[in-house]
Amino acid sequence: MQKIRLGVIGTGMAWERLHYPAILELGDKYEIVSLCNRTLKDAQNFAQKINLDLDNVYDDYNEMLKRTDIDAVDILVPIEYNYEVSEKVARAGKDFICEKPMASNMDDAKKFLELSKKYNVKIMIAENFRYNEENNKIRDIVNSKKIGDVIYFIRNNVSCFPCEITKNTFAATEWRQHPKFKGGAFLDAALHDIAGIRHIFGAVESVHGLGKPQQQEYSPYHSINSNILFKNGIIGQYTYFPSGIESQKPPIGFRIYGTKGEIYLEDKECGIINVSYPDGTSEKINYTPKRGFYNELLNFYNALNGSEEISVTPEIEYGDVKMVFDILESISKKDVVYVDGSAPIKHMDLENTHEPSLPYIQ
Repeated sequence: MQKIRLGVIGTGMAWERLHYPAILELGDKYEIVSLCNRTLKDAQNFAQKINLDLDNVYDDYNEMLKRTDIDAVDILVPIEYNYEVSEKVARAGKDFICEKPMASNMDDAKKFLELSKKYNVKIMIAENFRYNEENNKIRDIVNSKKIGDVIYFIRNNVSCFPCEITKNTFAATEWRQHPKFKGGAFLDAALHDIAGIRHIFGAVESVHGLGKPQQQEYSPYHSINSNILFKNGIIGQYTYFPSGIESQKPPIGFRIYGTKGEIYLEDKECGIINVSYPDGTSEKINYTPKRGFYNELLNFYNALNGSEEISVTPEIEYGDVKMVFDILESISKKDVVYVDGSAPIKHMDLENTHEPSLPYIQ
């Protein structure tokens, strides 16, 4: 299989810290042939780091897309430009990777779904949580019924955006501090968690969200609490608190309760999935953190060479993005919102159900 000749649009922090290290590891599969960044000097500086001739550097991606030696494009731009740039890349007939989320609003997300067929291109959305080892291993544990039938889960994400603003982090970027899209950090960061739990549990019937408002631009809410009902009957809670510090250890993290056991993931970088059982036994399942970027770029390479399908297509990402906006809508309306499909014709009548109630593991 030949190397994919890659053009890059956006050579900022996400490229340097996330995608490029994976590209380096996949050096026998990718060749960087062109770079584009709206601040030309930044792209030129990176080109010098990798010994790429400056003739291959642009500040206008429309000019870069005229090249005939680009097989695919990696798009890493601020969220509000994702659809606009993706549409131009698709129109140029280039297969591409677009960083999540696919769009900053639902109108553009719907139009994004048309790009692949309209322009006959292959598209991958770089939602690394759907490629991370821990989420794939947890999904396998759940699907294998190792902990029995899942009854309930809780996913708690506490981080401190204000603490990171003055550091050399993603929170320091101007467009994240003053987002031009609804939801702010909830769309940008919490989307990962939502994609992860949807990857594990599947399609969602409905959500009910509550939010504690704040005046800070980076997020409309201090915290968001959402109750989630999946179509397979699993229920759970997702909480996002982007302006706090979880000082108690171990943190709540991600906990899944089944009829025959429990899964506990302290955080995405801890490297161990804990599985415990009612007889007092337990096991630790090791994984390598942060492999999502490598796995997604490997999947894209294999897909372009015809050996497998793209795992995270725009259709998959659309459900994740819609759920983010549905939770925000639920908070605004103070009502339940239906996610993957319309509201049921009638509500379940609990008095007419006759399923036996089995005791939980405790």
